[in-house]
Amino acid sequence: MDSDLILRVEGVSKSFPGVKALSNVNFGLRRGEIHALMGENGAGKSTLIKVLTGVYKKDAGSITLEEQAIEPKSPLEAQKLGLSTVYQEVNLCLNLTVAENIFIGRPPKKWGVIDWKAMNKRSEDILARLDLYIDVTQQLSSYSVAIQQMVAIARAVDISSGVLILDEPTSSLDNYEVQQLFAVMNKLKDDGMAICFVSHFLDQIYEISDRITVLRNGTLVGEYMTHELPRTQLVSHMIGREWNPTELESVKSVEAKTEEVFLSTSGLSKKGKVNPIDLTIHKGEILGLAGLLGSGRTEIARLLFGIDKADRGVLTIGTEHFSSMYPKQAIQHGLGFCPEDRKVEGIAGELTIRENIALAIQAKRGYFPMLSVKQQKKIAQEYIEILSIKTPSTEQRIDNLSGGNQQKVILARWLATEPGLLILDEPTRGIDVNSKMEIRKLILRLAEKGISILIISAELEEMVSCCDRIIVMRDRLKIGEVSGSDMNENKIMQMIAEGAAVYEHNGEMGA
Repeated sequence: MDSDLILRVEGVSKSFPGVKALSNVNFGLRRGEIHALMGENGAGKSTLIKVLTGVYKKDAGSITLEEQAIEPKSPLEAQKLGLSTVYQEVNLCLNLTVAENIFIGRPPKKWGVIDWKAMNKRSEDILARLDLYIDVTQQLSSYSVAIQQMVAIARAVDISSGVLILDEPTSSLDNYEVQQLFAVMNKLKDDGMAICFVSHFLDQIYEISDRITVLRNGTLVGEYMTHELPRTQLVSHMIGREWNPTELESVKSVEAKTEEVFLSTSGLSKKGKVNPIDLTIHKGEILGLAGLLGSGRTEIARLLFGIDKADRGVLTIGTEHFSSMYPKQAIQHGLGFCPEDRKVEGIAGELTIRENIALAIQAKRGYFPMLSVKQQKKIAQEYIEILSIKTPSTEQRIDNLSGGNQQKVILARWLATEPGLLILDEPTRGIDVNSKMEIRKLILRLAEKGISILIISAELEEMVSCCDRIIVMRDRLKIGEVSGSDMNENKIMQMIAEGAAVYEHNGEMGA
C-alpha cells in the first residue's frame, strides 16, 4: 500500500440514463504531488470529480481519505471533509469583498457578530501564503479574472485538509497569469498539498504535473509518471488509436480563396472597446483575430454580430450597408456566432440538444412557420451524426453533456442556419485534443464549401494551422496582419510584443 496516498478511489462506477459515465475506476492522490487527470470530453473526468465532491452519489466502489472511508452527500460536506475544488468558472460573489468571499459561510465572529477586523487580517494572511498581496476590503469584481481565480484557490486551500482539485483553472488566463498560478501550485505542492489538476493544455500538463491518470469512455486506461510518457503516447491513450499530429495538414486546402467579399467594415468602433477598424472577409476565407486578452478581439466579434452597438463606422454584408446591427438582423443576413463563454452565452442548459440546435434556425425563420418537433429531431439527429456528438438521444439535456459536446451542439445550431459567416470565439477552449482536431477539420471543410469563418483563439498554433490570414490586435488597435510564409507563431508574438511602432515605421499600421 502506498503510504503517501492521501485520497484513494477504488472501483467507482456511476451511471445516468443511457450512459455509463464511470466504470470500475481507480484513482489516487499523493501528498506533495500534482496529479493530472486527462481524457477526452466525455471520458469521465468531471463525473469523477463530482462524485468525489458530493455532487453525484456513486453507484459502486469506495473513496478513502486519510485511511477513512468517506461518502460526501454534498459539496459542503466534501469541503468539511477537506476536499476543496476550484472550477473553470470562478464560483464566487463578485459584489462582495475579497475577504467576504474567502470566508463565505464561515465568517469569524466576536460576541455573536462578524469580526470584520479579524476576517480581513486572516484573509491577508491566507493570500500571503500564496504570495498574493491585494486589498482584501475591495470588491472582488475590481480585480482581474486571474486574481479572482487566486482568491478562489486561497479559499479552497484554507478549507482543505490537504486535497485541492483544480478543474480547468487556466482556461481564462493568459501565459503570464498561468505562470503565476503554477508558482502557487508548486508552493502548495512543496507544503505537502495533494493537487488534482484537470486541463486540456498538453504543454501545461507536462510543465506542472508529476503524474498522469488517463480515462477513456468512463474507464481507467492507466496511471503514468509524466516524464516517462511521450506526448504522442498520451494522446493515443486518450483517443484509443494512434495519434498523428500532422493529419490536419492533409485537410487544409492550398487553393486560392475567392476574391468575392462577404463582409467588410469601414471605421467600425465603440468607445472604450475597439478603435476604428477596417477589415474584409472573403467568401470561403478563414480570417483570424490574434492578440492578448483585452486587445479587442472579442469586442470586434460582438460588434459584427450586433451584441454591442457601434458608435460609428459602417458594416457591409454583400451589397447592404449598416450603421448598426442587432443579433436577429445578423442571423437573417447569414451570420452565426459561437461565443467564448458557452455556459453563459451559448447553451440553454435546461433545454434538450434538439431544442438548443433549433433555436437559431427558428430565429432566422421568424416566429412562423414554427419548426415541428419531428423536424427539430431530424435536424438535431443529422448534426449529432455529422459532428459525432456523444449523447444517447436528441432529448438529452445539454447541461448533461461534456464541454466538448456542448461546443459541438452550439456549432450544430449555427450550421443548421446555413450561415455565410461563422464567428467562432475560442471554439476549442476547454475541450480535449481529439475534439479540437475534429473541430479544426470541420472549420477547414466549411471554408471549402464557401462559408466564411472569423476565428478568435488564444492558441496561436490553432490560428496558424487553420487561417488563411490573421489580423493582429493590440490595445484595441489593428497593428498589422500576416499571411502566407509570414504566418507563424513567432512572427505574431513579435508583433504583439513590439506593438505598433514597428509597423508604423514600415508604413503598415492598421486603421
